[in-house]
Amino acid sequence: MKSRHLALLGAAMFTVVAGSVLPADGREPAAPAQQKKPAIGEEAGAALLRMGQTLRADEYSFQVRTIRVYADPNGDPLHIFHTMKVIVHRPNRLSVAVSGDDGDNRLVFDGKNAVVFSTAGNKYATVAVPDGTIQSMMQEVVGRLGVDFPLADFLSEAPNKAFLTGVTSGRVVGTVTIDGSPYLHLLFNQPPGIELELWLAKNDQSLPRRLIVTYRNLPGQPNFIAEFFLLRCANCASNPPPSAPPW
Repeated sequence: MKSRHLALLGAAMFTVVAGSVLPADGREPAAPAQQKKPAIGEEAGAALLRMGQTLRADEYSFQVRTIRVYADPNGDPLHIFHTMKVIVHRPNRLSVAVSGDDGDNRLVFDGKNAVVFSTAGNKYATVAVPDGTIQSMMQEVVGRLGVDFPLADFLSEAPNKAFLTGVTSGRVVGTVTIDGSPYLHLLFNQPPGIELELWLAKNDQSLPRRLIVTYRNLPGQPNFIAEFFLLRCANCASNPPPSAPPW
C-alpha cells in the first residue's frame, strides 16, 4: 500500500488541501517490476521486522500528530497541523478520528462497510468492502473515493514490507534518547528524491515514534512529519508507551 505519506485524508472526506506541495499520493510512481532487492542494512531490516510483527497485533491504538506542507492560492508553502487517533481491531475493525486546522473528520470500518465523514459541509460517503479486511478497505476508499491516508503502511497486513515499497536502501544512523528511552534513528531512500527518516524503539517491539518524509526533488524540499504516541497495544505490556501529549 503506497498511501502512507499522503496528505491525511483527501477530497472525498478528510483533509482537503488544494494545490498541495506534496505529490497527490505522497510517493513517486511504483518502481519497475524488475527492481533489485533493496540494500537494507541488517540492523535496520531487523528493527523493521520487529515493528511489523508488533503492529500485526490483534488490537492496538495510537495517537499521531502530523505536520505537512501545502500551497496557498499564491503558491506560498504553508504548514497544516492534525492530530489523529486510530483504533485497530484486526482483521476487520478500524476507527480513525482526525482533528486539525481545517476541521474534524472520521473513518469507521465495521468489517463490511467503510464510512467516511467530514464536518466541513457535513459530507459523508459509504463504500462496501468485499473481503472485509483493513488492507482491502484502505484500497477501496483510496481507489473509489479518492481518500488519502498518510500512515496506511503501519496498518497493512505486513507493515515492514509495506514501508519498504519503492525503497532502494536503508540503514541505522544511530541511537537517540527520546523522553528517557532509546530509539533507533533509521534513514531510507526511495528514488527519485524521497528520504524517509524513521525512529523505532530500541527493544523487542520496535514501535514507531517519529516519521519524517522529505521530498528533495520538489521546490523548497517540503516534508511530512508524524510523531506517534502509542496508547494501547496487546503485545506491549512489557514496554509501557509514552504518555499521550496534551492535544
